[in-house]
Amino acid sequence: MKILAILGGIGSGKSFTSKLFGFPVFNADEIVKKIYRSDKKCFAKLKTAFPKYIKSFPVNKLEMLEIILKNKNNLKKINKIVHPIVRKKLRTFVIKNKNKKIIVLDIPLILENKIMLNKCIFIYVQAEKKIKEKKLVKRPRYNPRLFKIIKSNQLPLHFKKNISKFKIINDYKKDNVKKQVDKIKKKILSK
Repeated sequence: MKILAILGGIGSGKSFTSKLFGFPVFNADEIVKKIYRSDKKCFAKLKTAFPKYIKSFPVNKLEMLEIILKNKNNLKKINKIVHPIVRKKLRTFVIKNKNKKIIVLDIPLILENKIMLNKCIFIYVQAEKKIKEKKLVKRPRYNPRLFKIIKSNQLPLHFKKNISKFKIINDYKKDNVKKQVDKIKKKILSK
C-alpha cells in the first residue's frame, strides 16, 4: 500500500485534490467534526479544560472558535485532547484499507505532529495566493485572526513544498487538477 500525504496552505485545495485520486481519503478535519458531534469522552475532557466555554453536547464549533480566539495557546490544549483520538481513528482507517493500492491522508498538521512521516509520499498542492484568499473569505465563519493563529502553528509552506516528491498546481479547474493527479497516480502505481 502506498500512503500519499497531501500538503499545502489553508485554502489551497488539499481536500478537493485528495478526492480526485479516487482512493480512500482520511480527512482529519472531517474526523474532528465527527468527534465533536459524537464523542462524549472528548466532550467531557474539553468541558473540564474549558468550563467557561463548553456548554453542552455536542461540542459547538463556535464555542471552539471562541476558545482559540481568546488565547492562541488554547489551540495547543485542544490539540492535546483531540489529536490522540484522531490518531486512533487514523490507525483504524489504515487497517481497514490495508488491501488498497493507495490511501490518501488529508491531515493539516501531519508534519508538525510527526504522523507516519517515514511511510508517506508527500504531494504539495500550490494555489495562487489571491485566488486562495478569495476562497477563504467565502468560507462560513471566516475569521482572519483565527487563520493567523492556525497558520502560526504550522511549518512554513516552502518547507512543505521542498520535502514533497510531487507538486500540483491548483488553478481551481477540476480537469486541470485531475490531469496532474492522474499523472502522479500513474507514476506511483508503476513503482
